[in-house]
Amino acid sequence: MLLVRNIRLPLSCGEAEAIHKARKILHLPAGVSARCGVARLSVDARHGTPVLVYTIAVTLQDEGEESAYAGASPCVAVTRQPHFAFPVGGAALAHPPVVCGLGPAGLFAALLLAKKGYRPIVLERGPALEQRVLAVEHFEQTGELDKNANLQFGEGGAGTFSDGKLTTRVGDPLCAFVTQALLDHGAPADIAWRQKPHVGTDLLRGVITSIRQEIERLGGTVHFNTCLTGLRTENGRVAAAVTPAGEIPCERLILAVGHSARDTFAMLRRLELPMECKPFSVGVRVEHLQSEIDRSLYHAAAGHPALPKGEYQLSQHVGGRCVYTFCMCPGGRVVAAASEEGGVVTNGMSYHARDGQNANAAMVVSVDGRDFENDPARAVAFQRELEQAAYRAGSCLSPYAAPAETAGSFLEGRGKLELDRVRPTYPCGVVPCDLGSLLPGHLAETMRAGMRAFGRKLAAYRAADAVLTGLETRTSSPVRLLRGQSLQSLALEGLYPCGEGAGYAGGIMTAAVDGVRCAAALMAENAPAGD
Repeated sequence: MLLVRNIRLPLSCGEAEAIHKARKILHLPAGVSARCGVARLSVDARHGTPVLVYTIAVTLQDEGEESAYAGASPCVAVTRQPHFAFPVGGAALAHPPVVCGLGPAGLFAALLLAKKGYRPIVLERGPALEQRVLAVEHFEQTGELDKNANLQFGEGGAGTFSDGKLTTRVGDPLCAFVTQALLDHGAPADIAWRQKPHVGTDLLRGVITSIRQEIERLGGTVHFNTCLTGLRTENGRVAAAVTPAGEIPCERLILAVGHSARDTFAMLRRLELPMECKPFSVGVRVEHLQSEIDRSLYHAAAGHPALPKGEYQLSQHVGGRCVYTFCMCPGGRVVAAASEEGGVVTNGMSYHARDGQNANAAMVVSVDGRDFENDPARAVAFQRELEQAAYRAGSCLSPYAAPAETAGSFLEGRGKLELDRVRPTYPCGVVPCDLGSLLPGHLAETMRAGMRAFGRKLAAYRAADAVLTGLETRTSSPVRLLRGQSLQSLALEGLYPCGEGAGYAGGIMTAAVDGVRCAAALMAENAPAGD
């Protein structure tokens, strides 16, 4: 396959014009048969009028001839579709492997194991997706929280109630494996070529259910409403997963419990498994009008049908910390992401159409092990203290109402919610609050300095009526479970700490890739259990 990159066209042009230009760059004769399509599409709005930037994939009928066209231009390259070989070890397992957690990491680990005949047993503390959606809707309507069925726990993990963003800076070839699996199970075709691919919360639910059903069809077993409460070990090896329903014997267990499984982290500490503090961040959700974001990025071209909804990512170093935006959801809404009673947690989501009036993003400041004497328990306690403070600030209105403040007030420390054009979308209600008072003073001032810097980079951040809703505390796991080159725990053979909860991923794509990687490492040493 030939890739013809950097084909720059005005907004009025489309795929046909890009393909025509690619053939011209290749000096491809009109009579030569070739399959052409978009491999990548991005928008360059850095220099005034936005332009579309295409990469076109060209596959000749005789692929052996492609190398002859590779030198046609510096923007032409020959590439091959990645081939994924997953070697299988010789020593057969006595029992099927267990996968704990059905978020992106656990889902893709179980999928690969099932495809290769390992018949994995999957434990998920929450319910199947249909019941999980009902529990989330009930919480938003009543304030009655189910600690095992919420935006953090249940089939699909925390990523299910998000934008379904697949953007990653990781160049791992396994990203292609994950993308193809998503496509095979109904994800939109454009995730294969969008610069910033996303599925959308609404469509992602069906994709996740379809993957889980394939795992079951291939011989895997999924136990919902089944929490991992302990591990039985023998001679420094995993011997069984302990659940409220009893033990499940296993020699290999992939631990993909997500970034909010605080009870699991505590259980692993009691087992004295090595772990350390991992950097994470805390802050707020900031909402702007989506139209204002579009104007800030696209200027006079805002609203053109060829342009995607405007997205941004901002960062600013302030002293020894970084203030940055994270998980930006165009046309989305702020969601209630609590998983513990008496704590308020915010997050953001978008549907596939991204057609909501507001855009939202996390605006957060970094913390790390130096803030907690490298004690993971103290890091988790810090998250919990912030969430409980946010709950107390909002509880005067209703359970799980969130504290909120407009941007102009936050920058001045006035504690006012001076609503104008932007209306908060958090579903459980908001209460005016001095958000800076809920954070340690040095972190609040660092965030204010970062926000002022953002205003110099993106016009929308100068809007005084942007709404800040707090607190955002679950940007990533505060804990890293240490593992070696075999991807097994340094202290417990057969345990594979995996994904975002274990501190080895940050988002849907990287978590899914780490799940595949851990499953592949398991398979490299072990053959499937016999009948």
